[in-house]
Amino acid sequence: MIDIFHASVIILILTVFICLYRVLAGPGWENRLIAVNTIGTKTIVVLVLVGLIYERPLFLDISIAYAMINFISTLAIAKYLRRGCVC
Repeated sequence: MIDIFHASVIILILTVFICLYRVLAGPGWENRLIAVNTIGTKTIVVLVLVGLIYERPLFLDISIAYAMINFISTLAIAKYLRRGCVC
C-alpha cells in the first residue's frame, strides 16, 4: 500500500513540472494564475500523502493551513489583476 502512495507522490511531482511550464509559457495571466493554483493544490495533496506514508497527522494540519493560504492568495491575486487593487 505504501508503494502506491510513493508512486502517487512521484506522479504528482512530475505533473507539477507540467504546470510549471504553463506558468512560465502561459498565454495570459488567467492561465498562469490557474496553473499556480493547481501547483498549490497538488502540493497540498503531496503533503497529505506524505503524512499518510510517515504516519504523521501534523502534515494534515499543515496542508489545511496551506489550502487556506492558497485559496485566499489566489482570490487576492485575481482581484488585483482584474481591478488593479485588492480593495
